[in-house]
Amino acid sequence: MTDVSRVIRLYKTFSLFNGLLWWLPIFYLYQRQVGLSDSEIFGIQSIYYVAFLLLDIPASVLADRFDYRKFLVAGAGTLLLANLAPVLWPSYFGFLSHFLLTAVAYSLTSGAGSAYLYEYLHRRGADDRYRQAEGGARAYSLIGRIVCLPAAGLLMQWYLPSPYLLSALSVGIAAVVAMRLPPLPGDQPHEKAEKWGSLGPSWVLLRKSRMLILLMVQGVAVFTLVRILQSNLFQPILDSKQLPVTAFGLVMAGTTVFEALGAARPSWPRRYLGDIRAIFVLTLIMGGCLALVVPAGVAATIACLCVFSFSSGLAFPIQRQLINDAITDPRCRATLLSLESLIDRAVCALVILALGSYLAAGKMNQFLVLVAVGTAVLMGALVTLIHLVERQQRVLEGTP
Repeated sequence: MTDVSRVIRLYKTFSLFNGLLWWLPIFYLYQRQVGLSDSEIFGIQSIYYVAFLLLDIPASVLADRFDYRKFLVAGAGTLLLANLAPVLWPSYFGFLSHFLLTAVAYSLTSGAGSAYLYEYLHRRGADDRYRQAEGGARAYSLIGRIVCLPAAGLLMQWYLPSPYLLSALSVGIAAVVAMRLPPLPGDQPHEKAEKWGSLGPSWVLLRKSRMLILLMVQGVAVFTLVRILQSNLFQPILDSKQLPVTAFGLVMAGTTVFEALGAARPSWPRRYLGDIRAIFVLTLIMGGCLALVVPAGVAATIACLCVFSFSSGLAFPIQRQLINDAITDPRCRATLLSLESLIDRAVCALVILALGSYLAAGKMNQFLVLVAVGTAVLMGALVTLIHLVERQQRVLEGTP
């Protein structure tokens, strides 16, 4: 197991340094200081999301056809160039180049990373270590952000481009780490890909596997709850509780600590629940936390946010394990992982459209309650359908 432990250690290190984007808390201020208007800044953000959606699946198809490791190296190298663009070219086109290159970089790595780790451990007979390894990698990435993000403002005051330069240095280290990852043992599934890469096998597998489709829908629920709270409702919720703006960063750091703790210990729920039941329970807890925020005071709200973050930290590695286990054809692993990611983002975009109208009408509390109720109904329906599919599979296999 020495080789397995080495690969897990390298993968965690790659996740740590590839996720150290020191500029995340200050990129808006940085762009304003170099002369960009709000319309230009948010216009670039829109272009970034469109570019990512267009590039993610093609990049993962190529990763399935060739070598996951090369795509991890290429993704980190592209992200290095992306972080240098605002320093060398502090203008609208410089930032446009920065975000377009960032979209390319994340498209190259979004499916390839988990696909490489899962496939390597599977071929070494270490499937039971995947969940912990994936969770540990996510925890490393979160801890890195906890350490570096609070320093971004001070670094920017000390030397304006320093957050971007440090980000470039970090992903450069990630590229070097990716180069040290060993090749997959045994036959390479990439060499067996069809003319159209992994698209054909992916479509066939989706048509044949109702369980995979149900698990993807289950993942949508987890991703949407996390994205809505962390990216869209975090600040409005704290503001509605009359918490000082100066405390927002401290609360975010605290909740991220809880998420990292959960991500580092995804095996805990297995002591009492199976993986599917664990996701069901954790998702209900997350939805319940959103509903409890409505009547809660400041202290109780922060407690709910911490419980929510801890639950999401536990849920992500378990969900990724379930999806990987359901992908029985290794030729299309990265493609299907990226497809799940695209579905997550598409559903999240629709929910956010509804969120905007609720916030504009001053009905955030109603929205939180509706999300909690909708989550409970969806998870109940999914558990029932998954149970029926599992029972049908047992009948077909002749097992009781």
